[in-house]
Amino acid sequence: MNDELKEKEEALFRFFTENPRAALAFSGGVDSAYLFYAAVHAGCGIQAFYVDSAFNPAFELADARRVAQTLKQELKVVELDIMACPEAVANGPRRCYHCKRAIFSALWQEARRSGFDLLLDGNNASDDAGDRPGMQACRELQVVSPLREAGLTKADVRALSREAGLFTWDKPSYSCLATRVEQNQTITKALLQRIESGENILRELGFSDFRLRVRGENALLQVTAAQMDKARGAMDTIEQRLLTLFPQISLDDVPRKGSI
Repeated sequence: MNDELKEKEEALFRFFTENPRAALAFSGGVDSAYLFYAAVHAGCGIQAFYVDSAFNPAFELADARRVAQTLKQELKVVELDIMACPEAVANGPRRCYHCKRAIFSALWQEARRSGFDLLLDGNNASDDAGDRPGMQACRELQVVSPLREAGLTKADVRALSREAGLFTWDKPSYSCLATRVEQNQTITKALLQRIESGENILRELGFSDFRLRVRGENALLQVTAAQMDKARGAMDTIEQRLLTLFPQISLDDVPRKGSI
């Protein structure tokens, strides 16, 4: 570990020394998993909360439970009926803001019910806070981002996670299922289930960093440059496997750089 990264790690541990008790919005992803690990190893009285909604695939909850089990910590699951949020379902340009408001409002309610007055999330120093509606909601609800405050970037978090032995260290970044639906197309549970089923099939076929985006009734597969040749060679199989979900599946021939 270089000196700069060590200083950032020390800053994160100081945060937990200064804040010895906190609730954590835990997604099961790279960032919040390392934050959970750091809090536990710093001796913080941390309680992780996972919000389960129709926007989240089942594997994310499974990963969250696996991390909590590895750290020998309790995970509290908060059930959220996101479909009851009309602004989220309408899928307008501010969908993410309304969704995050609903999520973190539910988290604050559970956190306060459990006696916590500090709520943390996994935003890191690589995340652009400028115009992102989701981060606006976090600011409004006074959610604290220790990784960001410590100056830890996504690359830093992956390096520290690998050193810590967390299986999430190389987990691809993942956005919620709602992001697969074009803006202003109404989101339904049935549509989200079709997307999740399609992406599960793609994982079975060996793809690990991709998006299956909805275009009307059809689907568009986006992959990274590293998986483009594999996707081109497997399109016949992909179309056959997903035919009951989408009448037509196309491959976006512009490979995505890095993680999608």
